[in-house]
Amino acid sequence: MAERRGDRWISIAQSLLLHTALVGVVAYGWWTFRDQTVPPPSTLAIEATVVDSRALAPAAPTPAPPPVKPQPVPVPEPEPEPTGPPAPTPEELAQRAKAVQDAADRAQREVEEKRRADAAEVERLAHEERLAEDKRQAEEKRQADEKRKADEKRIADEKRKVEEARLRAQSEADLQHSLAAEEHVMAARSNGALASWEAQIQARIQRAWLRPPSARTGIDCMVYVTQVPGGEVVNVQLGQCNGDAAVRESIQAAAFRASPLPPPPDPALFERNLEIQFKPVD
Repeated sequence: MAERRGDRWISIAQSLLLHTALVGVVAYGWWTFRDQTVPPPSTLAIEATVVDSRALAPAAPTPAPPPVKPQPVPVPEPEPEPTGPPAPTPEELAQRAKAVQDAADRAQREVEEKRRADAAEVERLAHEERLAEDKRQAEEKRQADEKRKADEKRIADEKRKVEEARLRAQSEADLQHSLAAEEHVMAARSNGALASWEAQIQARIQRAWLRPPSARTGIDCMVYVTQVPGGEVVNVQLGQCNGDAAVRESIQAAAFRASPLPPPPDPALFERNLEIQFKPVD
């Protein structure tokens, strides 16, 4: 189970309190021991002589008592031996103070080392958290980019499909329109409308022709006329022709003078490029 961050801080605080209490106990013991002195035991030597109380009474008129033998003088009792440890010497006190100070210094160093270790651990955990956060943000950005690209691709595919469908529909519509136009043109040609229009153009060019002196009987030339909507002639070319150069030039000039050409009876019959057989009646 992963240790929670709050439990880690509680452990650090408990460690700091334990080391602080240890330093306090050591310092208190040193100060108490330094101030403690053991006073040497004092004895009072008393010399005494034991006297009978009867000797102090006033002498009665009795016969003198026999002489009293002197009592031996009691020997004074020896002084009792001092109990407890002997008082420490200044050197011992200095050594003890130094030991207590060394213990306090060691405890302080341990506290400092523990504090630095805890700070390093906190910094390491914070660094790991920053790395994890950076990794999480990078992963979120990667997923967002992938989603954005997928959405763009999906939208592009949908647009492409819509455009393809529109083009297919347009192509089908154009095909249907083209087929309908072809059917209409074929119907118009079949009923002679196209031939009638071409005959009108041919007659218009022949009326505009100025016969040159070198023209002989039986002229037969193929004229290729290019027109724009409205009938304006923009180009004239001659194909097979049995006339000389003067005749050919006169036919080209006649085609330009015939502009604008008559419109077709049905707009579906309009042709940009026309093939007109120029065969004037002599």
